Amino acid sequence: MSNLVVVAFKDEHGAADCLTELGKLQQQELIKLEDAATLIRRQDGKVKIKQAQSLVGTGALGGAFWGMLIGLLFWAPFLGMAVGAALGAGAGKASDYGIDDHFIKEVGEAVKPGTSALFVLVRDAQPDKVIDRLKEFHGEIIHTSLSTEQETQLRDAFSAA
Repeated sequence: MSNLVVVAFKDEHGAADCLTELGKLQQQELIKLEDAATLIRRQDGKVKIKQAQSLVGTGALGGAFWGMLIGLLFWAPFLGMAVGAALGAGAGKASDYGIDDHFIKEVGEAVKPGTSALFVLVRDAQPDKVIDRLKEFHGEIIHTSLSTEQETQLRDAFSAA
């Protein structure tokens, strides 16, 4: 089973700084990352996404997954009705695969303009040691658990999108 973890930060640099620390923790074998992406929500509301290929290679989920998930979180309210309806259908699919509406809403509300977020798919971790090392970043942690089957279905659905 994997855990999709989202950590929101109060500035635009927190996600990148925390991801650097996760890389160190991974080298120490305290955490195993399957995939990761950072998001910066600029003051003007525009969103910049960067997949963390240096830590996880090509990643388990890839750009299509992160684009779809982050699109569900941030772009739907700002798009036209036709595009919003398409993303709404995607949101329905997300709930079919274990990402519930509450999670999507909570993450969307936590990442305001001028802030950042770290999206990480964690396969395994030593939680006490990892959490202790990440406290200094003062992030707001939001997470949802995905079963292996849900992860596979979600990856397949989003890669087809």
